Amino acid sequence: MKKAVSLIISLLIILSGISCAAYASGAGDEASCFAVASDIHFNLPREELEHDIDDDIFFYGNRRAAMEDESGYILDEFLSQCADDEKTEYVLISGDLADDGRIVAEQHETVAAKLRDFEEKTGKSVFVCNGNHDTGAAENDFKNEDFRRVYGAFGYDEALDSDPTCLSYTVNLGKKYRLIVGDSCDPTVSTEDGLTQSRLNWIIRQAEKAYDEGRYPVLMMHHNLLAHMPAQRLISHNFIVRNHTAYAEQIANAGIRVVLTGHEHGSDAISYTSASGNTVTDFSTTSLTMYPLEYRVFSFTDNSIDYSKRSIDIIDTDALAANTAGFTDEQIALMNEDFGKYSKDFFKACIRYRLTLALSAEKLGIKESDFYYNFVMTAVNSLTDILAMPLYGPGSVEELAATYNIEIPASDYADGWDVVTEVLAHHYEGGENCDLDSPEVRIILNIADLVLLHGLSAVNDETAFKGLNLIFDSLFGTGDLSRDFTRFMANTAGPVTVGEYFLVGVASPLIYGLAYDRDGLDDNNGSIPGYGVNNKTENISDNLRSKIGNFFKYFSFFFKYILKIFRIG
Repeated sequence: MKKAVSLIISLLIILSGISCAAYASGAGDEASCFAVASDIHFNLPREELEHDIDDDIFFYGNRRAAMEDESGYILDEFLSQCADDEKTEYVLISGDLADDGRIVAEQHETVAAKLRDFEEKTGKSVFVCNGNHDTGAAENDFKNEDFRRVYGAFGYDEALDSDPTCLSYTVNLGKKYRLIVGDSCDPTVSTEDGLTQSRLNWIIRQAEKAYDEGRYPVLMMHHNLLAHMPAQRLISHNFIVRNHTAYAEQIANAGIRVVLTGHEHGSDAISYTSASGNTVTDFSTTSLTMYPLEYRVFSFTDNSIDYSKRSIDIIDTDALAANTAGFTDEQIALMNEDFGKYSKDFFKACIRYRLTLALSAEKLGIKESDFYYNFVMTAVNSLTDILAMPLYGPGSVEELAATYNIEIPASDYADGWDVVTEVLAHHYEGGENCDLDSPEVRIILNIADLVLLHGLSAVNDETAFKGLNLIFDSLFGTGDLSRDFTRFMANTAGPVTVGEYFLVGVASPLIYGLAYDRDGLDDNNGSIPGYGVNNKTENISDNLRSKIGNFFKYFSFFFKYILKIFRIG
């Protein structure tokens, strides 16, 4: 009996010890933390600012809306924040380290010097991957071998394995994770992605090898794996890898749960679940030197992967003004007061400049000798005129729209450009929250309707009906036949045109999808299951519910807007 009791007590002690050890192992599951930045687009600061765009404050802006002259100081502040964060063990940068990196080697050398200084002072490791701005294949370009040499200390020199055909490599992150850096860039054409099946096969083999060695694989590459905006492969195909659904299926089934990307310059997180129930999440990170000037911080444990955004809210403006002449006292004061707001206003001014530039005959590729020149330019000028008009008050969009029986919702926006650039700013920020009934979406759709009615009638009056208008103007004092008829029909039967149906079928869902993110995954601050969680069955059911929900979402959206057109709803 005593032996039996002793045996039972011994077993209880052993089991208790095992249980405690297991609990201790779970409790001691220390997080692996790292910061992720993308698209630094570093530029050497100019000696003096130039007046590039028509804006009182942001006259030195550019088409890309990137804070080029400030880029080095933004990078310095990012590295300073990473140095001060005790939890951050690694810094990862997913491409486009230099803006003119293909042709200006000095940009790369300056970035590498800053990263080297950071590592020496903090003891923290930096790992980089190449972007489409970083290397080229022309005779005098900064080539792949140059990139590998200049950034050797930031991944290549300590690589466990590398793909000899490109710039892909692997390194360990702490005790549990392995970073797979995938080269997704085309070697010759900057505007194309280069993630071939051969390169993908190498990535998958590295993921398998990581699991064989008891590690979890994390993938970092420049181009997006998944679509981060509506119809991205059609609208901006060079930002996302080709065959992205097929590639996502393979990556998910290889056990890669996290992909860190950039290139699109927007903050977005989106997941894909394979037919086998494996889920991969693509975290696209904004450009560090473009609004909203943010980067990500990740904390990995077996149970969860937590992520949050961090902002660059201050830079060394004294050094900025000292090294680049032309910054005014007002600009420096605005930067010091609220650098985030300054960067957003800079972004909106630059986007307006870019879109206005795109709506020119030269950018549209038409000449005055082309038979359709007057048609196109009359419509384009009508659009730009309406966007530049004040939204409310005398001589406003609201006043003009009323003549076509179109209502412009109340808001605090100054003009159409203000609304358009605000919606684009929401997209780059992530967490888009402008639903169908939001003033932003309604204003844009109604302005588009107004442009179709007013702009196309103007085309008719100034081209097709030009002679008749001259006759009617001399006889009856009216010279806008098409416009008057369009207004009459809009006020009699409502503003229902072929253009309205176009808006419903094409433009509305695109604008809606760009402005409103309803995929259930927070773009900036959230959590997904860790690598130690097996939830394939739940993933399959969640994926099915999501697809059904999206179908009904767009069906209800279409039906609701149809009701609005016919004034039924």
